[in-house]
Amino acid sequence: MHLESVRLIQYKNYKQAQVSFSPQVNCFLGENGSGKTNLLDAIFYLAFTKSADQALDMQCIFHNEDFFSIKGEFKVEEKKRVVLGAYQKGKKKQIKLDDKPYKKVSEHIGKFPTVLIAPNDTDVIRGASEDRRKFFDAIISQVDQGYLNNLIAYNHVLKQRNSLLKQFAEQDRFDSDLLEPFTEKLVELGTKVHEVRSRFIESFKPLLMEHYSKLSSEKELIGIEYESDFAEGIEGKMQSSLKKDLILKRTNKGIHKDEFVFIMDDVPVKKFGSQGQQKSYLIALKLANFDFLKNQLGVKPILLLDDIFDKLDDQRIEKLMQMVASDAFGQIFVTDARPERSISIFEKIDQEHKYFTVSQGVVEEISI
Repeated sequence: MHLESVRLIQYKNYKQAQVSFSPQVNCFLGENGSGKTNLLDAIFYLAFTKSADQALDMQCIFHNEDFFSIKGEFKVEEKKRVVLGAYQKGKKKQIKLDDKPYKKVSEHIGKFPTVLIAPNDTDVIRGASEDRRKFFDAIISQVDQGYLNNLIAYNHVLKQRNSLLKQFAEQDRFDSDLLEPFTEKLVELGTKVHEVRSRFIESFKPLLMEHYSKLSSEKELIGIEYESDFAEGIEGKMQSSLKKDLILKRTNKGIHKDEFVFIMDDVPVKKFGSQGQQKSYLIALKLANFDFLKNQLGVKPILLLDDIFDKLDDQRIEKLMQMVASDAFGQIFVTDARPERSISIFEKIDQEHKYFTVSQGVVEEISI
């Protein structure tokens, strides 16, 4: 599977652009702020039906315009597949595959598996538990549509239950018969999500450990601990938390509170890992993400590397490039503000590569 071309209309800082790609390595060169990351983000949008860095589609529209569209032509097992993502102010977004709209946008997730490694990935290590849940949910959702559906349904019921708790507070009353159906549904859906997350972590952990040992010169023992209210007795926990729920006007127990603790030598990486250890752990997480998708789906995901050479030392860059050279990856997209660095790295690798300059939303292929 690879992306043959993309066409952007009024997406972020691109008024209009049409670019054709190599099935192997594609390198976007240009100054910071020129639009390199936005090009990678458009590819991300084709896979995930949303931007990697903007919560609202409206924030992705070119200045003073009222819509954007992204069209990507993929090749999957010698067959052409066309994905269109479009959004107009005041209307629902459109996602089409081969000119056919989906009933639910979520049905598209996993069709074109993609992994992004970007500067703000440090949030996965250093950020809140929500960042880690989102990270793992994005991986699992690409291989398990049922999981994604249950997660969406859970969040919908959670919103309804929280709304009811707020109503009770505003009206100074409480009705257990009204609340109970929402509580039961949360337990039912949460149990399903918890079971999948538990199985996933067990299969993901060995991949993580393998990649970390390759990336790090040290011999730390790493792992992941999955902490959840659903580990045992969730019904009792929901009941005992009811008083707190009513006071705080929100649900305080459930899979939306799950935590994934990254461990190194029996202590949390977030608190005690050095900067170098955290970087190695993060890259290992992303490479394990790649391998998990490849193993489950039988295709190599598209790999987006945004400005990572500035964030990695020479040793980690060398390890990563050894994997590129070994044909471990499929199609790769790289951004770099220092052209001479990327050119020197990729010229040593026996993989087909294309270079593009990006300047103020204009993309041009160049010969080296």
